[in-house]
Amino acid sequence: MKNYNKQFINGEWVNSTSSETIEVINPATEEVFATVASGNKEDVDKAVAAANSVYLEFRHTPVKERQAMLERIADEYEKRKDDLIDTITNELGSPLKVSDQSHFSAGLNHFRTAAKTLDTFEFEEQREDALIVKESIGVAGLITPWNFPTNQTALKLSAAFAAGSPVVLKPSEETPVTACILAEIFEAAEVPKGVFNLVNGDGENVGIPLSEHPDVRMMSFTGSGRAGQSIMEKSAADFKKVALELGGKSPLIVLDDADLDEAAESAVNRVVRNTGQVCTAGTRTLIPENMKDDFLEKLKEKISAVKVGNPREDGIEVGPLISKKQFDRVQGYIEKGQEEGATLYYGGTGKPDGLEKGYFVKPTIFTDVDNGMTIAQEEIFGPVMSVITYGDLDEAIRIANDTVYGLAGYVVGKDKDKLQKVARSIEAGTISINDCTGPQTLPFGGYKQSGIGREWGDYGLEEFLEVKSIKGYFA
Repeated sequence: MKNYNKQFINGEWVNSTSSETIEVINPATEEVFATVASGNKEDVDKAVAAANSVYLEFRHTPVKERQAMLERIADEYEKRKDDLIDTITNELGSPLKVSDQSHFSAGLNHFRTAAKTLDTFEFEEQREDALIVKESIGVAGLITPWNFPTNQTALKLSAAFAAGSPVVLKPSEETPVTACILAEIFEAAEVPKGVFNLVNGDGENVGIPLSEHPDVRMMSFTGSGRAGQSIMEKSAADFKKVALELGGKSPLIVLDDADLDEAAESAVNRVVRNTGQVCTAGTRTLIPENMKDDFLEKLKEKISAVKVGNPREDGIEVGPLISKKQFDRVQGYIEKGQEEGATLYYGGTGKPDGLEKGYFVKPTIFTDVDNGMTIAQEEIFGPVMSVITYGDLDEAIRIANDTVYGLAGYVVGKDKDKLQKVARSIEAGTISINDCTGPQTLPFGGYKQSGIGREWGDYGLEEFLEVKSIKGYFA
């Protein structure tokens, strides 16, 4: 069993003020595989003090120094590949291949991309006899989610480091061991003392004190809307800058000229990735009414081929949900869908055959879904798809936008004009046409209740900066 029963503050592993620990459960076995320290306000105060003591020095480090630091971090991160993959599989339940190709790789890419972004980022701009300066906002509090323990964490850390902001990190208490390994990586990379501080613990004892701390200038959070609202309220007391990446209920619109095989594969992939525990999951699939029956046959063919099981077995694509709480939540939504009149087309409640231990669920498809139903409006965070039919493209766009969320959207088809019309019309921060990917520097974030601010590349770096104008600088 792994034990990380100390906090990482001011470059050292120190005893937590609290003597309590948190047990970390492997969701595939339902057994404890690690323990971590459970911090409190005093630990937060120490961590913020350490960060605050170095923030002016770190703010003024040459860009080349910060760039070199990010490259060292990436190099050390690569050396810990096996440890990170093994840990992510243990604490998240992610299949080994996914832990490697998605989770590990995402973290590495963020550190490399941040270093590269500094090649061209302009921290100063001259306008006539004035100078515009972008400088670090100061100490940043980071609160990261359990569903992507390297991706979201590395994303925030790399941007903060590139900007020159020291940080205090509170990872999710359900996937904290990966963050402890990151702390060891930063030690090996010789990140200056105080620049990175890690306080493990829960939201009440660590997250709230961090959000309320007067020496924290910014809070960056990824997670649920309810927790984001609390952080925003706490941060408002002293007008901290807040960046929030929250939930989603993303539409996937299938056009009437789409290849049904490709569309069905896209729809299934968008809903089962990471066991559906993805804020950008395409959980509402919109299909022309006259294509419904043919499309459903293709969906069933694709989803029945998805292998659910032990994340350490070869060929497994979908592991368990993160916890018993999340398992019960997803079961409740499946029951709610049936109660409200949706047709259960595939999957359903209970565990897949042969998987009695672990928080495994059946990938599930509902048809005859009205967009006003609970399963079409609320984020389930599990592999549950709602299939909704539409008459014409305008109706499809109206349905797609009929949600409080606006994080992502997807459109599949062939007609270029229609594809672009849909992409421009969906009210969301990220749109993908025919599953196209883009560079790591594209901005990521949401409209409406999906959040505030943007991450990735230069847009992510900007979140950790203040803008100053100096008049008469060259007079």
